[in-house]
Amino acid sequence: MYRTNNCGELRIEHVGREIVLSGWVQKIRDKGFMMWIDLRDRYGITQLIFDETYTPKELMEKARGCGREFVIKATGTVVERSSKNPNIPTGDIEIKVTELEILNKSEVPPFTIEDETDGGDELRMKYRYLDLRRNPVKKGILLRHKMAQEVRKYLDGQGFVEVETPVLIKSTPEGARDFVVPSRVHPGEFYALPQSPQTFKQLLMVAGYDRYFQIVKCFRDEDLRADRQPEFTQIDCEMAFVEREDILNTFEGLAKHMFKTIKNVEFQGDFPRMSYQKAMELYGSDKPDIRFDMHFNDLTETVKGKNFPVFDSAEFIAGICAKGCGEYTRKQLDELVLFVQKPQIGSKGLVYVKCNEDGTFKSTVDKFYNNDDLKIWAQKMNAAPGDLLLVLAGTKKQTTSALCELRLEMGERLGLRDKNKFCPLWVVDFPLLEWDEESKRFFAMHHPFTSPVKEDIGLFETNPGDIRANAYDFVVNGVEVGGGSIRIHDEKLQSTMFKTLGFTPEEAQAQFGFLLNAFKYGAPPHGGIAFGFDRWTAMFAGNDTIRDVIAFPKNNAAKDVMIDSPATISNEQLKELSIKIDQK
Repeated sequence: MYRTNNCGELRIEHVGREIVLSGWVQKIRDKGFMMWIDLRDRYGITQLIFDETYTPKELMEKARGCGREFVIKATGTVVERSSKNPNIPTGDIEIKVTELEILNKSEVPPFTIEDETDGGDELRMKYRYLDLRRNPVKKGILLRHKMAQEVRKYLDGQGFVEVETPVLIKSTPEGARDFVVPSRVHPGEFYALPQSPQTFKQLLMVAGYDRYFQIVKCFRDEDLRADRQPEFTQIDCEMAFVEREDILNTFEGLAKHMFKTIKNVEFQGDFPRMSYQKAMELYGSDKPDIRFDMHFNDLTETVKGKNFPVFDSAEFIAGICAKGCGEYTRKQLDELVLFVQKPQIGSKGLVYVKCNEDGTFKSTVDKFYNNDDLKIWAQKMNAAPGDLLLVLAGTKKQTTSALCELRLEMGERLGLRDKNKFCPLWVVDFPLLEWDEESKRFFAMHHPFTSPVKEDIGLFETNPGDIRANAYDFVVNGVEVGGGSIRIHDEKLQSTMFKTLGFTPEEAQAQFGFLLNAFKYGAPPHGGIAFGFDRWTAMFAGNDTIRDVIAFPKNNAAKDVMIDSPATISNEQLKELSIKIDQK
């Protein structure tokens, strides 16, 4: 028997019990005549004690032969600790060891297996199996497991059926780049790995499985960010005979269940809803962080005509009011100027106005705007004495984007983005299409199967860019946790959508003929949503990156440095696949 108990369960009531523990050596403390070993497994840590007054010499020598991360088995008696450790659950007891077996030795680890480690990101990813032993990473993986079980529990209770869909599918031209897989059996032909199970879950609705879900791997060959990986996991869901309200109510229920069971957070009433247009106008983002206000104020017409060239030549001028920041020093203000001038932000400068306690104003544009002018600014921005106005100007698209980043930066500086506070939001009525100036064509903002709002269908013939999508995103704390739409279920409307996207009937049939054909056989009204399982888990774990809640993630270069993947393959394999590498 390797263990009668795990290293996290023994307590003071177990004193006197004979036990066997197995695990990894976390730490050794040797005082000469006495020594202690902290023994760790995934459940916790238990202290082992060896004392020359009662421990045989051979056993003491064996204990001294142990090193960090050795795998050992210890047999002994639970005794009360004379010096208790309140920081661990097993801190009231220790094990008086009578037998010790070294099950496996370990080399010195390349970094310390501690909560605060000395290993950098790349080193820890190279030895990910060691990093997974650390508590912060382990907690993320165990949280992920618990969340998956709660998702299944809730959706099963709502009558959903979990159905697996294919991993080797057909490459389609919409969305991000596909990962492709060559076929040996069909030389010169390729499978693609799914970016999502989108068409398959729609086919399941046609097949009559009116409530489907799947916790599924998806693949996208795109540039990585903190919340992106080339392979990621979705909670993928679809429902038939539903309208938007049915979808939002059902999955708001899932969200409330997850917040309650995982974070013990309860919400009263419905989650707020905001149109895409309003989100962009107030926050410059389709995933606004509403933990704090500081919304945009359009000053374009208010500030023009005062001979200030930057404003007079700008397409759009807007600002935010930072409450209580009127006492910012010149150094702090200069930091904000440098922030908006970062290449990734792209603003040329920043205008600020201090609202003084005596009703006067101090501004970088005092030469062009007098106290009465600035008072109008303050009134329009609902500012009070002691506040700070921050204003940007330029093209509408660039200014909106930059002001969004500045707002988030101010929220961070003012401590308004508390990770323990959650503010969910539904963003609805997205544009159905977006125009690409370079290719002179429309692209689907979500995907080509998203249904337009019924009232806007007529705009396909007159003004496609104004069509609203019957789509919705679930946003929490400025993070898009999920998104979906009511789907097109009519063959004629789907063909109109493909035509608007630039597909010829032949191209549409070649790429999506299987779906168009399915619609001929009684497709029900249907819609769905997909949640980013990695993102949601990372948020609940309080992590800034999804890598911390994925067991074996890729690095920022989309490489697994532990197994050295991707890697070249042999010429024999290439020949089998009928592939020749261009060495240029």
